[in-house]
Amino acid sequence: MSEPAKNRRAYVLATAAYNEEENIGKTIESMLAQTELPQRWVIVSDGSQDRTDEIVQRYAEKHPFIRFLRVTRPPGRSFRTKVMALQAGIEILADVPFQFIGNLDADISIGPSYFGDLIAKFEKDPGLGIVGGFVFEGKEGESRSRSSNRVYSVAHAAQLVRRECYEAIGGYAVLEYGGEDWHAQTTARMMGWSAEAFPELRISHHKPTG
Repeated sequence: MSEPAKNRRAYVLATAAYNEEENIGKTIESMLAQTELPQRWVIVSDGSQDRTDEIVQRYAEKHPFIRFLRVTRPPGRSFRTKVMALQAGIEILADVPFQFIGNLDADISIGPSYFGDLIAKFEKDPGLGIVGGFVFEGKEGESRSRSSNRVYSVAHAAQLVRRECYEAIGGYAVLEYGGEDWHAQTTARMMGWSAEAFPELRISHHKPTG
């Protein structure tokens, strides 16, 4: 692929991880297997108290595109602090040229062509602002599509946003009770962008939804 073509497909990612020592390694390994790697991937430890920091730092030392950032906050899970951690990570992406920006949760795995396939969706539809796949979770010994999956609702778990769309909506909003994915899609559609999730692009979620 020529350099101009690569630049047109350049993407960056941010991940907020809170006490994810059991899963963050799986997430990182699935990213390292991608056919198209991000220009930069910032993993933010959101006040983790387990081995999350150690695991991420070990990978970051070996792979220059991975950056590690730790932020501190009160213990316990919080919708607000997750997005605030993402925003802190996104600041580290400011000096990187990219066309697409996305979120990747710290407890999932994706297929090796996942992000390349998302970018291909953008290339086919210039009006597409936000894309992602369908989330699958283990139930009764098998992986099943999450009941809330809809083609018109893009899960925040592993999504990309076209840069023009991301800047137009002002990035991910910090909301008291979560729903940053819904807010982003609603705002994008109000501004004329479309958002779509594709069932064939599988996101494997390693923890049950709480």
